[in-house]
Amino acid sequence: MTAKQSETRNPEPVNHRPAWRSLPRNVWAVSLTSFFMDISSEMVLNILPLFLSNVLGVKTNIIGLIEGVAEATASLLKVFSGWLSDKLRARKWLAVAGYGLSALSKPFFYVANSWGVVAGVRWADRVGKGIRTAPRDALVADSIDERHRGLAFGLHRAADTGGAVLGLLIALVVVWIAQRSNALLGRSTFQLVVLISLVPAFLAVLSLALGARDVPVKGKHEAPKVSFRGLGRSFAIFMVIVGIFDLGNSSDAFLILRANERGLNVVQVLAMLITFNVVYTLLSTPAGSLSDRIGRRKLIIGGWLIYALIYFGFALAGAGWHVWVLYAIYGAYYGLAYGTTKAMVADIVPEHLRGTAYGTYNAVLGILDFPASLIAGLLWEVFGPAAPFLFGGLLALIAAVMMAAWKPRRSVNAAQ
Repeated sequence: MTAKQSETRNPEPVNHRPAWRSLPRNVWAVSLTSFFMDISSEMVLNILPLFLSNVLGVKTNIIGLIEGVAEATASLLKVFSGWLSDKLRARKWLAVAGYGLSALSKPFFYVANSWGVVAGVRWADRVGKGIRTAPRDALVADSIDERHRGLAFGLHRAADTGGAVLGLLIALVVVWIAQRSNALLGRSTFQLVVLISLVPAFLAVLSLALGARDVPVKGKHEAPKVSFRGLGRSFAIFMVIVGIFDLGNSSDAFLILRANERGLNVVQVLAMLITFNVVYTLLSTPAGSLSDRIGRRKLIIGGWLIYALIYFGFALAGAGWHVWVLYAIYGAYYGLAYGTTKAMVADIVPEHLRGTAYGTYNAVLGILDFPASLIAGLLWEVFGPAAPFLFGGLLALIAAVMMAAWKPRRSVNAAQ
């Protein structure tokens, strides 16, 4: 029997109709952890820009600095944690440590009375994210075969975003009860949200510690090198393209400030964020599964084109409801491209270097988040609120064209 005949008689229908109920335990444990942590984080972090602006009177260039440094602070730790998880051939406990640090940092938001204190707490939270992200993503990739990798990452993103929806709903109810339709966020309201957020934060740590199991890391045993050369030419080109896109992808804090500036009050901003996360949740899993069948690049390109159009729309928005509608569509970009981009990393690097690859991937984006948010804040201050969104939309278009022109060499397990 020839290989072609074998493929005809064994079409592997599981690749087209994946049994999501049979996904490995680790995928569910990581997804549950992200669900709880996002309940906690989204309650606080989405109203943090309003707390800085409304309560502490901080300008957008300082908010951009805080957000940019928050991601850059974690960048070297992302490389190290990914490399260390490869060397130790263990992912779980590094991820648990990262989630634990983020959970422990959150109570300090309650006592924050200056932008410096807020920055310190925000940076500590991001250090926790830097420790956990690469080992967690590698744990998911190690736990599933390449045919269903997009589905696994899609489910993880759906759980993550489902937690965001619930967290935002809780925050909305708290704000509504505490201050009704007041356009500006009050200090006592923010503090109450922080207190409530502590419960799901510690449930997230417990979920991963008790629910996940390390998976033996296959492949070579030598300690991996942290370098683009060691990870291959395809990965290096991929990161250049993604890096150009990310330079225009400033913190979503500016979208929240744009909505507030266009006339939405705190309750309406939270409702807008819920709409975004519902769209994101509904699209993440089917988009991840679709990427397993039609290829990652097509979904990434589509997502980036949507992003560009939306950002141009944010620049031209004349009323709060314009921002609301655009932010809902913004969820389509996240659903199509965010988890799919992460899944593509695993496709184009050797299996035994996945931790290093995810560490490098997250580190590069973390480093770029600093100039991206700083540039956005300065553009807002100097040229007006529309400027950072025009800049972001233009870079997204450039990155989409480059991704479409790039013809990566197909690897054995790639879905490009």
